[in-house]
Amino acid sequence: MTDRIARLNSRALIRVAGPDARPFLHNLLTQDVETLGEGEVRFGAMLSPPGRLLFDLFLWGEGEAVILDVAADRRAALIQRLTMYRLRAQVEVAADDRPVMASWPGVADGFVPDPRTAALGGRAIGERPADAVEADYDSHRLSVGVPDPAADAGSDKTYPIEANFDLLNGIDFHKGCFVGQETTSRMKRRGEIKKRMLPVTFEGPAPSPGAEILNGELRAGEVLTGQNGVVMALVRLDRIDGALTIEGRTAQVVRPVWMIETSN
Repeated sequence: MTDRIARLNSRALIRVAGPDARPFLHNLLTQDVETLGEGEVRFGAMLSPPGRLLFDLFLWGEGEAVILDVAADRRAALIQRLTMYRLRAQVEVAADDRPVMASWPGVADGFVPDPRTAALGGRAIGERPADAVEADYDSHRLSVGVPDPAADAGSDKTYPIEANFDLLNGIDFHKGCFVGQETTSRMKRRGEIKKRMLPVTFEGPAPSPGAEILNGELRAGEVLTGQNGVVMALVRLDRIDGALTIEGRTAQVVRPVWMIETSN
């Protein structure tokens, strides 16, 4: 099958450069930045001090700089927050106007594997010939069962583990301190994970965001985003088995292959 390529207009770039760029970001983000190699991409996040998700990120190694791939409508807010944290660190933070591209189902020439799961395909910075649109890529992402934290997580409401960052290589639990590290590590260590974002299938058009998922008469979760036949939902793990319904329609939680593999 020929790989498809789309420009992700919902994503934008920030360039963080300067002699302190890597240690500066390393102390803030959930991912190891100091060992990030040239041309390598990693998945991570910036959290609030209480450990809730503020920004999902892809980090690219580019010389002495680090390129952050973030939600386009959140780029200005992240630049502002990084500037606030900068203090005396020798770093420069600026917008980078190159586009973000995705390829799927495989890794096209000039792309690198998506660090979350091989099933997603590849990712690249810079213009490439495209034969698809972002909505096509979103359909592929949903079919793989991977949430889009920028769209699915309410601002400062969701813990990164609820968005599966621990299973999608988005948190380095061995790197040491980062903002929000204490809560994140405690949830993982104690197994205090009550909810996760998972795909839910059904027949017919997508329900509205916020629609309840019921297990009998008990609330089992809520719809976040999606399309005909499948949505991403935040569901209670103790209520995902049984007779689920959304707006009266029979529904089923799907455990993605990557989740089964990483949980074993």
